[in-house]
Amino acid sequence: MSMLFQSIQSVLVIILIIALGYVLQQRRWFGEEFPKNISRLITDIALPASIFSSVLKYLSRSELLSLGSSLIYPMGGVAIAYIVAIVLAKVLKVRPGRRGTFINTIANANTIFIGLPLNIALFGENSMPYFLVYYVTNTVSTWVVGIFFIKADDPTKTSNSKTQHLNIKQILPAPLIGFFVAILFLIVGIPIPSFIDQTFTYVGNIVTPLALLYIGIMLFNSKLSSIRFDRDTIVALLGRFILSPLAIIGLLLLGGHLGHGLSVGLKETLIVQSATPALAILPVLAASSHGDTQYATNVVTTSTLLFVFIIPIIMFIMPYIIH
Repeated sequence: MSMLFQSIQSVLVIILIIALGYVLQQRRWFGEEFPKNISRLITDIALPASIFSSVLKYLSRSELLSLGSSLIYPMGGVAIAYIVAIVLAKVLKVRPGRRGTFINTIANANTIFIGLPLNIALFGENSMPYFLVYYVTNTVSTWVVGIFFIKADDPTKTSNSKTQHLNIKQILPAPLIGFFVAILFLIVGIPIPSFIDQTFTYVGNIVTPLALLYIGIMLFNSKLSSIRFDRDTIVALLGRFILSPLAIIGLLLLGGHLGHGLSVGLKETLIVQSATPALAILPVLAASSHGDTQYATNVVTTSTLLFVFIIPIIMFIMPYIIH
């Protein structure tokens, strides 16, 4: 019960900061370019700095090897989600322009703007190495697999259309580069001057509040009155909040049965991350391929609102799953 109470308190903190962003945007405190600028600041500067400093602070070489073997769980969970999502898209005859968004909603999570602050609020900064296990899997999944479902779902695409190639920034976004550079420093044992470490730590500390303010701003811009719960949205949400966590939980239970010992913190993080909302960038990706941006915005908005109720439920049942 104490874990449930803690999770509710942590979620309330997140809700209040999101609400602050919503109210400030409602009162027109921010210019039109502010959401775009804050998103860029988080993804290109603050998050890479946070990940870099966290890897060197919380990981050792031996722990790195141990966590590396744990990648099989989020990778397996995402693979299961993709397979089920593809089958559901065909069975339900999800129309072109929505299919890519539908599949990505079920398979990929909003690890940056929701997953990271949520994990820190629930489990503290010591959970960062565990978060990185899911983050790496989710990022690679999004930009190596998920993006191709979006591109292939372009309703205007013909057999004569030119193939759009991804650039290096899409395949290797700044946060992932920050992670790989930190791993290199960790393996080689390169010392970091204290003033550089403190700078990265201070800059990284702005990720959580800015990310939550950003969500509040985007919720206001999405116009909550336009929310719709049609069939495709409901099924996608069930996939995001039920199928994805169940896939991870099933794999973790199987691993435990086979004698693969994992820390409680890692199990908690993987389960929580698997239940975070849909990718915030889905409407942008859908628009880039002439997809149904209204549907993409709807699943992002509804999943972001519903996660407030989903996380306490997951935290309540967590002790019965992992102990």
